[in-house]
Amino acid sequence: MTTTFKKWFFLIVLSMIWGSSYILIKKGLVGLTPLQVGSARILMTTVILSVFGWKQLKKIPFPAWKWIFFTGFFGTFFPSYLFAFAETVIDSSVAAVLNGMTPLFTLILGIVVFGSQWKWGKALGVLIGFGGTLILVSNEFSINTGGDSWYALLVIVATFCYSINVNVIKYKLQGISALGIALGNFLAIVIPATLVLLLSDFPWSSLGTSNEVTTSLGYIFILAFFGTAIAKVMFNELVSISSPVFSISITYLLPIVAIAWGVLDGESFSFIQWVGCAFILMGVYLVTEKKRSKK
Repeated sequence: MTTTFKKWFFLIVLSMIWGSSYILIKKGLVGLTPLQVGSARILMTTVILSVFGWKQLKKIPFPAWKWIFFTGFFGTFFPSYLFAFAETVIDSSVAAVLNGMTPLFTLILGIVVFGSQWKWGKALGVLIGFGGTLILVSNEFSINTGGDSWYALLVIVATFCYSINVNVIKYKLQGISALGIALGNFLAIVIPATLVLLLSDFPWSSLGTSNEVTTSLGYIFILAFFGTAIAKVMFNELVSISSPVFSISITYLLPIVAIAWGVLDGESFSFIQWVGCAFILMGVYLVTEKKRSKK
């Protein structure tokens, strides 16, 4: 298998895996509450990563653990619940496209907090991306009633959490393996996630007897195993054999995969939502294109 083939193979497979995570969350919500979905996902992933990532913990310097805990909450804990709550109302395809705002928020936070260099081309990408998000959110306002459309904003909050996570990892956790950071993150949040699960009135008596609960847990296990644990290892390999720009191009493909799954699952996608998608993807493209031309 040539390096070029491996790069494209990993890119496509990762896009399919991560693009499918939104529909898996939706399926998990059939028999479980958002709190239960988020907690189960965290607990399962912690066990999976512990199996093959335990040795990496020894390589993490003690002073770095405060940032490991910080990124654990902002990169995993809060977004896990925010996405689960949001998808009780909005379509999984809309959640995926809104998640495309992560690179744009990352750029803004990097400039404002960490002193990254500002470029007008990037500014244009940020503005176009925000415009697309406003289109999608306003469309949710027009479709839903009773204030439920505000759930779309939960995804935007989650993307902002992701942007904080990315910048902290970049500037505070350099030199630490991605697998070590990932396992450290989940170990940092496993106790709070367990407490949330215990307080969420989990249907323990329905395990093995309720098809809905059992099936939902099956979907969450697939999400935890492939969408978090395995995908992280594959992404690390992709980064090692290609450029960061090539790796980040996954951002373009995730919404497409998620939208396809949503349509196949019976979700509707209006023309104005397609317009919002186009704006967001154009904004993300402009931001990363400027990075590409700089290299």
